Amino acid sequence: MEVIRENPELFKASVLTVNKNSGLLIKQALEFLPEYVVVADASLYEEVRSALKDTSVKVLAGEDALCDVVQLESVDIVLTALVGFCGLKPTIAAIKAGKDIALANKETLVVAGDIVTDLARQHGVKILPVDSEHSAIYQCLVGEEANPIEKIYLTASGGPFRGKDEIFLAGATRVQALRHPNWVMGAKITIDSATLMNKGLEVIEAKWLFNLEADQIDVIVHPQSIIHSVVQFTDGSMKAQMGLPDMKLPIQYALGYPERIKNNFERFNFLKYPQLTFEQADSTAFRNLAIAYAALKKGGNAACVINAANEVVVAEFLNDRIGFLEMSDVIETCMNKITYISQPSLEDYLQTDKAARVLAKELMVNLKVKT
Repeated sequence: MEVIRENPELFKASVLTVNKNSGLLIKQALEFLPEYVVVADASLYEEVRSALKDTSVKVLAGEDALCDVVQLESVDIVLTALVGFCGLKPTIAAIKAGKDIALANKETLVVAGDIVTDLARQHGVKILPVDSEHSAIYQCLVGEEANPIEKIYLTASGGPFRGKDEIFLAGATRVQALRHPNWVMGAKITIDSATLMNKGLEVIEAKWLFNLEADQIDVIVHPQSIIHSVVQFTDGSMKAQMGLPDMKLPIQYALGYPERIKNNFERFNFLKYPQLTFEQADSTAFRNLAIAYAALKKGGNAACVINAANEVVVAEFLNDRIGFLEMSDVIETCMNKITYISQPSLEDYLQTDKAARVLAKELMVNLKVKT
């Protein structure tokens, strides 16, 4: 919204949506006056409708409405920033309607990357990554269409527990995990960053965005979060995209692509960062990264399973009902126990998601019984 606010001659918000944050939706709707707003939680419909009754804004509610509004003629590009699996159906609806996608919802590609990328090709739709790492790769590849990628390096800050061992992590708390050193994000993504699951999901997302194999994607810890990712080409040359850790930059790049829009955002100063350092990611202490790689190599519906299980355990961790390391135990068990489907359909993915959530919750009950 800050990007739109600073570029009113270029962008207009036709639709705004939230899950439950009705207060923010009302505030933004009164400022930006979109054509429609959608609150996915239908119980909040009357609150939003009442607050906007003196405006021209049309108010809708429910998950089906999300799929409807992305198809509006007035919409040119859909910024998909829903958290989790719930972003899949609206994104598919937007692609089928021929809308370009600015993708901040990595789970869409994690869960059903084969289906989503095939649909995008069929409908001539661009998928413009908004995750800072994938935006960096995308920017590095502009003008390199004829040059094969040898490898990409996704950088990770290391999160609040960088350098910690399994003994420490066994007692890690929700409050500690939410203290991210560099980025201001929602609670779910912040916990994913602390467990390195966020990076694992980004590895899977990169496979689909850039047509790569698992051994072409490496994760390297870069605590300063200045180099957002690196592409290595077959001649050994490497290109990196750099900048301050500010999500407005990749958002603006996606919305304005292929143009770079002038802005007044803070500029990077080399003298403030005299050292940029790099470390190997610890996939032994942070097992979620290893689990994500295993799911990528396994293929089929495996990534869908770990994503669903992860959403369940993160919600439980945020409510202090599961330990930090136990989250990985549940996710890995789900991946090993849910029926494997090598070439899933969309319905298979939907059913896999449901089955994995049920199993994860059952495993949670067993954990509580044991403790």
